[in-house]
Amino acid sequence: MNKLLATLIAGLFATSVYAQTTTAPATPVTTTTDTTMSSGQSGTTGTTSTGNADADKKIAKANEKEAKEMSKQDEKINKAVDKANEKKAKAHDKAEKKVAKAHEKVAKADPEDKAKAAAKAEEKTAEANYDAQKTMIKADEKAQKKVVDANADKAKAHAKANEKRAEATAEAHKDAAK
Repeated sequence: MNKLLATLIAGLFATSVYAQTTTAPATPVTTTTDTTMSSGQSGTTGTTSTGNADADKKIAKANEKEAKEMSKQDEKINKAVDKANEKKAKAHDKAEKKVAKAHEKVAKADPEDKAKAAAKAEEKTAEANYDAQKTMIKADEKAQKKVVDANADKAKAHAKANEKRAEATAEAHKDAAK
């Protein structure tokens, strides 16, 4: 239970970090060289031109690498969530079939055995629901772990891109100061 809770909390934080880093526009908007980040912005805003072709090329390459990694990790997240949803649907269907079968047996039972069959059906229903819930929890837990890992990879890619952009901008400033 503690692992599940920790995973869910980590997922919450990871998704909030992801939400903050993906709100910036995909294309740069201004021509300033400010690469600092504020809440809700990625470092790609405001870096269209430094006046140095080599630095601009490095910045564009960093932006491209970051976008590629973000896309790759989004794909991993979507795949993990889809897989979890599929497992959950299968578990739910399996439980419904077990419950229907148990109720069918109650309907077919002799009048004097109905109470015993109903009690057994309740037991089978509870067992089927428990198994389905357990499977669903495991599927969610596995998906959340993959989401957390993917979001961590996205954060690393973002940090690396910011580093490359800052290095390129610093290089451009050095060249301009000569």
